[in-house]
Amino acid sequence: MSAENDGSEAGMDQLHEPKSEALRALYWRDEILQLMFWIKGEGLGERVDPELLDRFLGVQTTVGIRYLDRLVDEGLLDRDPDGRYGLTEQGHQHGARVFAHEFADLTQPGHGECGPDCWCHMSVAEAEACLDGRSGTGERGAGG
Repeated sequence: MSAENDGSEAGMDQLHEPKSEALRALYWRDEILQLMFWIKGEGLGERVDPELLDRFLGVQTTVGIRYLDRLVDEGLLDRDPDGRYGLTEQGHQHGARVFAHEFADLTQPGHGECGPDCWCHMSVAEAEACLDGRSGTGERGAGG
């Protein structure tokens, strides 16, 4: 997702990778592991090739290979003989953390919605009562 800011509206919508090599390595580590976690979670595959990074993240294949190999050296990915990469357990955990942090605002209950400890998650009857309570039509008041 890196692109140089050309001052256009389209350029401003894209993420920019850091200028220093150390921060750029951290940036791409998080981007790659988050993408691989998402791909695995969506059932789109367990392994990726460098060309996939180009399609999803906009990183050139030769540059992507460098970052993928670095993640292999760090124990976050493994590489098979066909040149495809997969998450190790440590890489999966890191990708899950980055993904959860990145999408925390979208995965948290909205105003008036129940939290994860609400009784409505335990039974259909409680869910209906909770929904009625939140809409103001039920006898029980607001749910969790």
